[in-house]
Amino acid sequence: MWGHARDYPRAILHIDGDAFFAACEVAKNPKLRGKPVVTGKERGIVSAATYEAKAKGVMRGVPLKDVLTLCPDAVILPSDYETYSLYSRRMYEIVRRATPDVEEYGIDECFADITGMRRLHHGSYEDIAQRIKETLHRELDITFSIGLSATKTLAKLGSKWKKPDGFTAIPLSEAHAFLAKTPTERVWGIGPNTAAYLGKYGIRTALDFTRRGEAWIAANTHKPVREIWRELRGEAVLALTTEGRETYQSIQKTKTFTPDSSDASFVYAQLSKNAENACGKARRWNLAAPKASFFLKTNGFRYRVCELTLPCATNVPQELLSEIGKRFPEVFRRGERYRATGVTLLDLREASAVQPDLFTAPESRDAFAKVYERVDALAARYGKHAVYLASSFRAMTEPAHRSARGDSPERAKNLLRGETRRKRIDIPYLGEVS
Repeated sequence: MWGHARDYPRAILHIDGDAFFAACEVAKNPKLRGKPVVTGKERGIVSAATYEAKAKGVMRGVPLKDVLTLCPDAVILPSDYETYSLYSRRMYEIVRRATPDVEEYGIDECFADITGMRRLHHGSYEDIAQRIKETLHRELDITFSIGLSATKTLAKLGSKWKKPDGFTAIPLSEAHAFLAKTPTERVWGIGPNTAAYLGKYGIRTALDFTRRGEAWIAANTHKPVREIWRELRGEAVLALTTEGRETYQSIQKTKTFTPDSSDASFVYAQLSKNAENACGKARRWNLAAPKASFFLKTNGFRYRVCELTLPCATNVPQELLSEIGKRFPEVFRRGERYRATGVTLLDLREASAVQPDLFTAPESRDAFAKVYERVDALAARYGKHAVYLASSFRAMTEPAHRSARGDSPERAKNLLRGETRRKRIDIPYLGEVS
């Protein structure tokens, strides 16, 4: 038992879904099992692919026009993010049966601290991890890869070690063997630039990195890299963030549309919808933005960006669009075709603490506040965009994607009783019962 405590002074799991979006499609439609399934039809590029598709060279980010060349029998589907998020929540719920200390790190991955849970679960840390893995597979019909170690960084290294459907335990007494086989660029938190920098000092592997002395690390790296060094050496310095999100520093809303467009009215309508969505989310969190930016993305993947300083911090789309409208003619170039728009609210702060500017009548802001209380209440009852601005009309009424890329996921085509296109019941569509 002492040896187990030495190997796992803390016992941290990293749980990672295998090809999660594509796996959700297979889970809800078992007829797709064993087939090369690809999601991302609405975007024109691969967002996820099953391992059958990956075996033929289909990887995330590959243009869909190239997919059928690589894999002629690929099943290409539109992404169904609503259902993926529901599967994600079920994943978190299953993990929380084993431990309350769960960090929701992403839609398809989480960290879990199972330290001290052996007596409760009548087994070793390895047994607990295996049971979680088996339960996830049994209840979701999706495979997960799991890493177990004493720190978050080592646990994440373990989850990537055997994919798909793998389990890798890295006890501290054996960590050096794993680190010796791991290039620095494959360590969580070390990007290509940092890896190249470390390489100049002869540091090629994670083990090379951990063998550098603390004085050298302190003199030659910055804090995040120093924390990774400590984690790789078995010192748990990265705490699990188990609380829900409390606020946002920025909010971004974007939209891609196909085919691309040179119609200024249509492109501005997309920006208007972006602004409404961003402001709606800010109001839900009682936030307001003193600064913002917007971009237009060309069909050549170039960005036209404009930054805005607003007269007063706001979460009202009319006030934001007043400033966007002034600058839009400078950013939009006639004759150029655009494929995406986006609006970002910056430096967010509590809306209740915002001081109005000298040139805005208080009654005007009060009127907007009352209007959007009603707008938000209607959205909560009837679904998002139950009421919208006239400037967003074309974005709300014209399809963002035409032809094959405008296909909708099955979940959107098979509404349950009481649902509308905008208002859904929180139950995933699981396909036909076989």
